[in-house]
Amino acid sequence: MLTFAHLWLFALLPLPWLLRAILPPRRTVQVAVRVPFGDRLRAATAEGGSVSRATKQASRQIIPTLVWLLVLTALARPQWIAAPLTKDLPTRDLLLLVDLSGSMRQEDFTNAAGKKVDRLTAVKEVLGDFLVRRDGDRVGLVVFGDAPFLQAPFSTDLNLSRRLLDETAIGMAGPRTAFGDAIGLGVTLFDKSDAPAKTIIALTDGNDTASQVPPGEAALVAKQRGIRIHTVAIGDPTTVGEEKLDVEALRAVAEGSGGSYFFAGDRQQLAGIYTELDKIETRKVKVISYRPRNDLFYWPLLAALVLWLVEIAFVVMRQSRATVAHSSASVRVNPLTGKLEVRSS
Repeated sequence: MLTFAHLWLFALLPLPWLLRAILPPRRTVQVAVRVPFGDRLRAATAEGGSVSRATKQASRQIIPTLVWLLVLTALARPQWIAAPLTKDLPTRDLLLLVDLSGSMRQEDFTNAAGKKVDRLTAVKEVLGDFLVRRDGDRVGLVVFGDAPFLQAPFSTDLNLSRRLLDETAIGMAGPRTAFGDAIGLGVTLFDKSDAPAKTIIALTDGNDTASQVPPGEAALVAKQRGIRIHTVAIGDPTTVGEEKLDVEALRAVAEGSGGSYFFAGDRQQLAGIYTELDKIETRKVKVISYRPRNDLFYWPLLAALVLWLVEIAFVVMRQSRATVAHSSASVRVNPLTGKLEVRSS
């Protein structure tokens, strides 16, 4: 829509007429020739005019009035306001930690079709559906085995995060489980984050067998930096040996950082956990709006300049015609009628 930044300037529209009414008129001295028949000469020259003096004066004020109106319009700064542009600012950085250790090969889960699949395949399906619902969050992905690795940096491109999750493979980070180191890497990734909310969702099916930093200590550091950790344990809790699921350690990590602990023994429970996490970690989006303003003051200014040049051209033409008319005109008294006659040669 069209708007004016300084609409009050239109109140100055009657200013020229007020100044003309208040201030005394300018007096000019013109060279004149006094003749005894001046009155008759003025009357004779006025007989040929069909337009009165007042009408001519009024018509000569049209262009100056338009120029003044256009100048005021330009000074009022007309602007065309375009449609608003909106941008969603993420208010949460969400980091996913996914275990790729050798124990994820266990085929004790089912996919959506009911077919037996390994744990990582089930995680990809459920976690992928959870990812696409995180609109408004910046999501990152860390995978870990013998050591943690950044798979996807924080980004609002959720499809990219899901594609990089689908490209992961069991054992690509090593056969063991460095859960504590994965939390430590996640904490460092939040150092450059200015999001109000910071969350880690960690998924593993075994105990920590390769970390240099114990998971409990890493969780305390995360809490000090305002990072909440939710832990998701999957698999068989009765497993023994290095692949044993350390439920107490995962629960301690979650509670120590202000998060929640979940256990999923099958795909249905896993899907229910991420549905619950979706409720806990509600999406909050900060929307900023901006309406572009395009200045249009140069159009009335250009129109005023054109009209002013036209007015100057008219004045020059009138003066030229008047000069020619005066130089060719002659005055004589008709001897038969005794009337004054003005003739042009």
